[in-house]
Amino acid sequence: MKKFLIVGLGNIGPKYENTRHNIGFKILDGIANQQNTVFTTDKLGDLATFKFKGRTFVLLKPSTFMNLSGKSVKYWMTKEKIQQENILVISDDLNLDFGTFRLKAKGSAGGHNGLKDINEKLGNQNYARFRFGISAMFGKGKQVDYVLGTWDKDELRYFPELLDNASKLILSFGTAGINNTMNQYNGKQIEDLK
Repeated sequence: MKKFLIVGLGNIGPKYENTRHNIGFKILDGIANQQNTVFTTDKLGDLATFKFKGRTFVLLKPSTFMNLSGKSVKYWMTKEKIQQENILVISDDLNLDFGTFRLKAKGSAGGHNGLKDINEKLGNQNYARFRFGISAMFGKGKQVDYVLGTWDKDELRYFPELLDNASKLILSFGTAGINNTMNQYNGKQIEDLK
């Protein structure tokens, strides 16, 4: 049976829960809820598992804090015997407009410290990543405040649809493959945001 490791990047603790930087955790909470599975705390992260169309999906929220995510990813990839091409890492992206999805088979960290650490620990960049656009609506020197700030109410009203589409993207990645999934989901997700 094919097994997939779906990693949502974020920081642990209530302080970070609803911040832009924690969209990876938020997306995994959404799909876990949809698939009636719950997270349990284990070594280096919180995990949940479900089966869909003959595939096993292992959801991982690293508990190492964002900038050290690689340790958790490497540990669970080895422990669960998951091939690297079956890993999908979800992160926020300042370079994409809010509500834009970008799925890629591999690539650079693009300045994202969580991805940077994963690249380092795996020794390469050959794993799929799903970037969720949070846009760059901040003034000079305000990047950290923005990324660690909470979503505004205009953004939040799009969340049900965005989280639903993110769940569909994850299931498609495991069942239809990365190329079909990129063709279907890359780009703006909501009509009136276009």
